[in-house]
Amino acid sequence: MEPRGLRSLPPLMTTICAILALLIHGARCFYLPGVAPEDFVKGDELKVKVNKLTSTKTQLPYSYYSLPYCRPSKILDSAENLGEVLRGDRIENSPYVFKMLERKMCHTVCRLKLDAKIVKEFKEKIDDEYRVNMILDNLPLVVPRQRLDQESPTVYQLGFHVGLKGQYSGSKEERYFIHNHLAFKVKFHRDLQTDSARIVGFEVKPLSVKHKYEGKWNDEKTRLTTCDPHGNVNSNTPQEVEEKKEVIFTYDVEFQESDVKWASRWDTYLLMSDDQIHWFSIVNSLMIVLFLSGMVAMIMLRTLYHDISKYNELETQEEAQEETGWKLVHGDVFRPPSNSDLLCVHVGTGVQFFGMTLVTMIFAILGFLSPSNRGGLMTAMLLLWVFMGLFAGYASARLYKMFKGTEWKKTAFRTAFMFPGIVSAIFFVLNALIWGQKSSRAVPFGTMFALVFLWFGISVPLVFVGSYIGLRKPAIEDPVKTNKIPRQIPEQAWYMNPAFSILIGGILPFGAVFIELFFILTSIWLNQFYYIFGFLFLVFIILIVTCAEITVVLCYFQLCSEDYLWWWRSYLTSGSSALYLFLYATFYFFTKLEITKFVSGALYFGYMLIASYAFFVLTGTIGFYACFWFTRLIYSSVKID
Repeated sequence: MEPRGLRSLPPLMTTICAILALLIHGARCFYLPGVAPEDFVKGDELKVKVNKLTSTKTQLPYSYYSLPYCRPSKILDSAENLGEVLRGDRIENSPYVFKMLERKMCHTVCRLKLDAKIVKEFKEKIDDEYRVNMILDNLPLVVPRQRLDQESPTVYQLGFHVGLKGQYSGSKEERYFIHNHLAFKVKFHRDLQTDSARIVGFEVKPLSVKHKYEGKWNDEKTRLTTCDPHGNVNSNTPQEVEEKKEVIFTYDVEFQESDVKWASRWDTYLLMSDDQIHWFSIVNSLMIVLFLSGMVAMIMLRTLYHDISKYNELETQEEAQEETGWKLVHGDVFRPPSNSDLLCVHVGTGVQFFGMTLVTMIFAILGFLSPSNRGGLMTAMLLLWVFMGLFAGYASARLYKMFKGTEWKKTAFRTAFMFPGIVSAIFFVLNALIWGQKSSRAVPFGTMFALVFLWFGISVPLVFVGSYIGLRKPAIEDPVKTNKIPRQIPEQAWYMNPAFSILIGGILPFGAVFIELFFILTSIWLNQFYYIFGFLFLVFIILIVTCAEITVVLCYFQLCSEDYLWWWRSYLTSGSSALYLFLYATFYFFTKLEITKFVSGALYFGYMLIASYAFFVLTGTIGFYACFWFTRLIYSSVKID
């Protein structure tokens, strides 16, 4: 079926959209959940697990039992991977236990008496709009919300609010109310041959109900007068959060048969609320970038062909002396730059990031990193980063040997420690702030030790192994000889000023990704699923092309104006897109988020600073290698006496 919004597009754009649709649909629906489907028959026990409390206003998750909710006799932690711990997930058992296909109405869980401390805790979480997250059969609990357009499909929000604020009719005083009655709905798909069922949906409708009962309280045996004989709640009075009052937690559970098959049960969870905007943004971005790429490639090919033909046709020395342009700097163009060892370190780190990003995206497209595999994406990225240290060491050593460097161990050491060291310093500061807030996002000591082991025990040795292998390879030979005395660089036009050209160079790569960046930021900071890895891979390819092309073009103009200091400028030209990324993240913070607390703001800008630095080394390395290939190609194509 053709996606909405495509019917009015021209045939070419429709074709491109159809290709994108296949990639996106494939990335969304084909996934390997990591667990085999579980079959249930009537009466089987269904155990609901509780996860963290989350808020988009504070970005600080807390354990479910950090609030005095009803507890089972013994709290058990579920097995967690490294990514889950870093995300702040704390999956534990709960007192909510169902029987498959057995309806249960107004079932009492526990009673809680409110004192000043408990009231304060609940009110703080309600003020910060915290949501409670639960899991059943690896499916997250969602609250269905119907869009204003009745024809549009239902939107699902992860988790339910701890409570809400409101006023009684005729009163202006704001009150706090807690969601103490949960109406669960478990959707299942029946296998007609075996009469077993698989769970395909887990929904809830949270309610605030002031329960009443007669006589003395006798745990779960006490009959609630707010529930009729059929178990339906018949009270319209909400449960207020107030000192010396008591709260009775109850729940319903009903089962609904669904046509959705187990393999497609995540599809409804991944619906986006602004799909038309997303589609047109995709097409718009792709068209602009492809058009610019085509123009750049055409101009470069024609101009270079003309230049090389003209230079090779020069017959006399006098004619050669009259010529100007990039050929005149052939004796200096491969002169090692200042701080060449630092450039080698950054290039090696960029190669490490490029390898990690590429392999992660391939795994994601194949479905190994679906949303059902909680923490899988972060775990995969960490492990791939560690093992890509081999390529980081190799790349930095090869470049360092070409620059005729002698202290390869020092360069390898800096490659292994510079980027991770900066990131670790920021991470430790942020983690200390989070510890102070007693959030579940604070990394435990055991996990911290595991991260340090991955760095020192695996990544660092691999960087040195890669450096050793790179040094054993023969040095890369320059296509032309370098003069002993550096050539004087003539005065440059204002538009060839390094700062100006570097800042201009970062606009196009950022323009290729900023629309997709919005959806990525939304998934990270607004607790939504990101799943369009097929399109993200296309955007990544476009990013590579644009970084390479804009760097090559500006490098060509630089050489034509007889400025041969291209090494660092090629890296910074495409790498400057990271500056625009951070500025956009700042704009997103003030326009889309409602963060007011200092720790939450520090957390956001700290992590976005790390992301921007990573984007800098990635795009900078792509631009550097494109320019490196380009200069070697053109100077090996002309006759140099």
